[in-house]
Amino acid sequence: MKAIKYMILAFMGAAVFAACDDKIDNIEPAGYTGAPQTLDASAVTYDSLPGSIKLKWQKPANETYEYMKISYVNPATNETVTDVVSKYCDSLVINNTLRKYGDYTFTFQAYNAQNEKGAATVVKAMSGRAVATVIINKTKVTLTADQLSTDDQEPSEGPLKNIIDGDANTFFHSRWSSPQKNLPQYIQIDFKESHKNFAIWYKNRNGSQVGPQAFELQTSADGTNWETVATMDSNLPSDSKAEYTSDAIRPANSFTHFRFVVTKTYGNVKYFNMAEFAFYDAEIIVNDPEK
Repeated sequence: MKAIKYMILAFMGAAVFAACDDKIDNIEPAGYTGAPQTLDASAVTYDSLPGSIKLKWQKPANETYEYMKISYVNPATNETVTDVVSKYCDSLVINNTLRKYGDYTFTFQAYNAQNEKGAATVVKAMSGRAVATVIINKTKVTLTADQLSTDDQEPSEGPLKNIIDGDANTFFHSRWSSPQKNLPQYIQIDFKESHKNFAIWYKNRNGSQVGPQAFELQTSADGTNWETVATMDSNLPSDSKAEYTSDAIRPANSFTHFRFVVTKTYGNVKYFNMAEFAFYDAEIIVNDPEK
């Protein structure tokens, strides 16, 4: 048995072994006569998975092979890749494949315990589209008090400059005294330069906070004509000192003016407050292997 084991392992050489091949070591001559019968092409199907192909086959009722070689040419490197699967396997996942290459051609070939091979069977299969990865690098933009404005400042407390002072115990407060202004209400930033992709962060007031329950993000190139580029109306923090960080926002156009527009508050009151606010430039790096 050991001699047969070593002979088979030497024959396999540099082949790549599939995960279910731990039983290949235990091959015993099964008394098969003649060359083994390879699977018929009609017995093989496949699933197109993201960045991979899952080959599946119906094992014959009367197995005449001990293991099978499944080979294909990797179009990315033009190298032949070979997997070896035992007779106990009925599927194999081929990873790191790409939809853009079209059909992959797989050659199935069966071997018996004496290393006699059967005829080759050719099957074509297509990969699912590989998933692109996205990396976001954020850079905080330094803001000054003269860049900030609002349409509804409470005159008795909470000046707007407090949202950029780095102190979570100070706060901005829109007008709670009479006469109150209906929502929406906004905080505006007038930049000294153009921006495009961005993200925001804010922290609720410490203690008696009234945070946004829904808001819009608006941009403008001239400070007059505004475009809504994002809307958030769920899963916003309601607790004291709770923080919110947005995903990267990718407007169609660059802008020099920005508005954080509160459209609904917790408690449905006509004012809101906020401890801190930050604006980030977002560098978005998309790695799409399909391109």
